[in-house]
Parts: sequence; structure tokens; C-alpha cells
Amino acid sequence: MLKLEAVSKQFRNGHFGVRDVSLELKSGVIGLLGPNGAGKTTLMQMLATITRPTTGRIFFDGADVTKRPNDVRRRLGYLPQDFGVYDNLTATEFLTYFAALKGVRSKARVREMLENVNLHNAANRAVGGFSGGMKQRLGIAQALINDPALLIVDEPTAGLDPEERVRFRNVLSEIGFGKLVLLSTHIVSDIESIATEIAVMKDAALLTVGTPEELLRRCAGQVWRAVVSSEEFDRLRLTLKISSAIRKSDGVHIRFVGPEPGMNATPVEPELEDAFLYLMNFGAAA
Repeated sequence: MLKLEAVSKQFRNGHFGVRDVSLELKSGVIGLLGPNGAGKTTLMQMLATITRPTTGRIFFDGADVTKRPNDVRRRLGYLPQDFGVYDNLTATEFLTYFAALKGVRSKARVREMLENVNLHNAANRAVGGFSGGMKQRLGIAQALINDPALLIVDEPTAGLDPEERVRFRNVLSEIGFGKLVLLSTHIVSDIESIATEIAVMKDAALLTVGTPEELLRRCAGQVWRAVVSSEEFDRLRLTLKISSAIRKSDGVHIRFVGPEPGMNATPVEPELEDAFLYLMNFGAAA
């Protein structure tokens, strides 16, 4: 179990990267959702023992992450937001190198991980020629090579095409059983199909945490649909919190969140994108 007790990170300029976050997480895929600048990466770096909290404590299975970082590192897999590769190495050489750094000497384990992320057919190709999605899958392979109990992946789908996003989500979903997987993102679709719980961050603080179903219930009765003209849309988008807009022959079909509007609108069942937008704008009052 991962436990955070009033964790904060304050930088020298006085700015808080993370402020007073308390959280308890068990196994499963946990989505850490928030806009850019919400503090997700700073929190992930503290969990991965790269940086220390200014105040508060972090425990993983009873071990204090700050006082005993090596105990956690042996059981940790980490894919940072900016994952660099050695372009001249083959996939096998690259993964063998990272395996050795983590004390794994088994060639069979390297082959197994390349197969798990569907890179076995490219095992002898230079990594420099890989697509962005292939490099991300290689990053997941290095994070998993030591069979970690805790896997942390920070904004893993940034820059990937839609097909690679789906493949990457499938990989994370398959490995989530029996482990604790933390996936940070600002893209709702990255986690809506695989997350067992979602923690929402804004302005360095934790807004809420719950299952996708619980977050959807938070905005029940607060999601609306309407058809408006292009002129109305240009005016309304300045005031409404619009989650989607599609232009059709009869006008602009919009979905928006918030209290009952003073216009002709129909209530609709919320989707996770709606719930996220609602929490970002009305979370304190939810």
C-alpha cells in the first residue's frame, strides 16, 4: 500500500509544487489527472524517490520512502515524462543495460519483456529508428524489467498517435493486476477505460479521489446538451464550461457543465470528460 501523509513540496522561490496531499492507494491502475502545472510530475518525482518532500511523509508497504529510499527503489519501476534512449543501441542491448542496472541478469527476462510490449520483432533494430510509440513501449519494458510492485508512469502518451495511445493503454491495463500502477495525465481518455481509481489535482492540491463511477455521480444533474447557432456559440463559449462542440447542419451541438442554465438545454448523462471539467471549475462546491 502507498500512503501519503500531508505531503508538500515548496521550492526556493516560495512556490508550492505540491501542497498538503494525503492519500492511500492499494493495487490497481490509479489515474492521476490534472491540467498541466497541477503538480502531477512533482508528486510523481517524490514517489519515485527522485526528490524529497519539504514536509510530510510517504510510505510504501510500511517503508518510509524518504528515510529508506533504496528499499523502495528495489521494488519500483519508473517511466518519466521525458524518457531518453541511446539511439545507437538495439532494443535488446538497451534493455539488457537497464536490466543490469537493476540487478537483473537474465537474458530470458529481457526477451520476455520485449515480447510483452510487442517489440520482439524489433529486438535487433537500433532504438534511434523507433517511432515515439515504440520508444514508449521500450520505456515501459525497462520500468517493468525488475517486476516492480509499484509502477509510476508520468504523461506516457504525450506525442503518441491515436493507435499508439490505445496500444499503450492496453499494455498498462494488462500489467495492472496485482501491482500498483500510477499513471499521470491531463488527457481523460488515457485513463477512463483502465483506471480503477482517479485522483484529481489542481493548483498543486488534491481535489478529490474516487472510482470513475463516483466521479460521475459528483456531477450528476450538472451536464447539459443544447443546439445553438454559430453566433450564439461564439458568445456562450465565453461564459459556459463547454466539454464538447460539434458543428452540424442544424447548428452547433454543445455539451456543457454547471448549474441549470437560463436557456433551452436538456440534461444528459455525464461522461468522465464532463466530470473532470466540472471538478476543475466547481469542485470546491461539489
